[in-house]
Amino acid sequence: MTGSLSPLLQRYDQVILDLDGCVWVGGEAVPGSPEAIAALRAAGKRVAFATNNSWHPGEDQVARLWGHGIQASLGDVVTVGGAMQHLLNETRQGRTAFVIGGASLKANVADAGVQVLNGSDHAEHAEVVVIGGTDDVTYDDLRVATLAARRSGDLLATARDPTLPMPGGHWPGTGALLAAVETASGVTGQIVGKPEPQLFYTALDRLGDGRTLAVGDRLDTDIAAATAAGLDAALVLSGGMTAEEVAAHGDDGPTPIEIAADLRTLVLGE
Repeated sequence: MTGSLSPLLQRYDQVILDLDGCVWVGGEAVPGSPEAIAALRAAGKRVAFATNNSWHPGEDQVARLWGHGIQASLGDVVTVGGAMQHLLNETRQGRTAFVIGGASLKANVADAGVQVLNGSDHAEHAEVVVIGGTDDVTYDDLRVATLAARRSGDLLATARDPTLPMPGGHWPGTGALLAAVETASGVTGQIVGKPEPQLFYTALDRLGDGRTLAVGDRLDTDIAAATAAGLDAALVLSGGMTAEEVAAHGDDGPTPIEIAADLRTLVLGE
């Protein structure tokens, strides 16, 4: 059954959705997004979620989805924290780290076999610095991260998103914290999440073969990552980006095949 879907969505077998700014903003679902996702599933479309948000583990993201009436399993959600854990486990197991981020990201780092030095006398000498989104950061955190990054030259971040869409406006995002450490240390961070394509590759591994559309609310992360992964991508404006900003972007960089006000408009054509 695809009759209730827009002509665009009828062309695809599966969809990879961003969460912040696409499915929800802060603690509030974007109006119509639960209905749009339900319609995709009813039409037999496979759905996965890929998020640069490292504040919450996958289990919490699944619980939030169900709280908004959106059916999802842990395998449907690809988190940047999980991607960071995989990278650290493969390339830096046994090393030490200083982490700017929430409890979830610190757990990802520790579970990768990397010793987290936060709160210890040796934090300034950590072999790798990991930065993720958090609303609990101090000047001392930035100071320690800067000193450690200058010494080791190894700086990783979950994302470069400068802001996080929230109901009252945009909050400083991971990219804002990363910029402070990059500026002070002179070290350029390696990004693990979008705009790098790895989250989409993981989502595709879980979804299987099929015509795939990625949907997000940022040109510089979501659409760029989809382009890097060789996927079609659509942009929704529910995360705060305006049509004027998209127009100003022009053809310089990744370009979505469709722009819609929100997920419901994109999926249902309403």
